[in-house]
Amino acid sequence: MRFTSNKRRRVPSVIIVSLIDVLLVVLIFLMVTTTAKKVETTFKLNLPDSKQAKPGASDTKQMSILVTASFPYFFIGDKAVTFDKLQAEMTEAVKNDPQLRVSIKADKAAPFGEIVKLIDASKAAQVGSLNFVTEKVVKP
Repeated sequence: MRFTSNKRRRVPSVIIVSLIDVLLVVLIFLMVTTTAKKVETTFKLNLPDSKQAKPGASDTKQMSILVTASFPYFFIGDKAVTFDKLQAEMTEAVKNDPQLRVSIKADKAAPFGEIVKLIDASKAAQVGSLNFVTEKVVKP
């Protein structure tokens, strides 16, 4: 019994054209399903309520500081900073403008100790005014 034949077999070849087609379809699928959008940093702060809240006046001499409930606690604009960096930036800003207004947006769940440290740092830097941003209570 002979199970093998003496015929010379052809070496199998890979059909590269169909492979390129499949890869092109996968590439198009990935390009369509992924979105190219600008990454924008946003913070969801649950601001405390106040009955006396007033709309803030826009002023070019204002520094806005966010205090969040999780580490890192401090943000200047959308940039996370350490407490030491925050102190240095406040001191530098006061040197440039002695009437600097600092507005603080603190989350309800933010550690109170971090807020007190921020108040002490603003007093040490001798800022012009320190304001806390709240939300006005809307009566139903």
